[in-house]
Amino acid sequence: MNWHLPVSVKGIILHQGRVILLKNEREEWELPGGRLEPGETPEECLRREIREELSISCSVLRCIDVWVYEVLEGRHVLIVTYLCESTETDRLNISEEHSEWASVEVEKIDEVLMPEGYKHSIKKAL
Repeated sequence: MNWHLPVSVKGIILHQGRVILLKNEREEWELPGGRLEPGETPEECLRREIREELSISCSVLRCIDVWVYEVLEGRHVLIVTYLCESTETDRLNISEEHSEWASVEVEKIDEVLMPEGYKHSIKKAL
């Protein structure tokens, strides 16, 4: 069996008890980040993706979680989540890749339509 497993690196940007989320093409909320490119470290990937998706810079603090997500039936992605920090969250400008962004209270994360793995990673980061 040939099983290709792309890697997606995601950032948990916490600011004053809230986490930054983006709405994707499936109308689900997700963490900012994206596909690891050849030759990149996960930290480099995350800084690049956050710059592209949110137009801000960030510091990557530590790895929080690693899990496999079934995006669609038979299509899996390895998700690696990191805790990040940014002092620029007041000037987010999202890319066309997402329809909107939100700053959600961590205590209300269970109410958000998003994959359970992201919720678990966010709680684990606290």
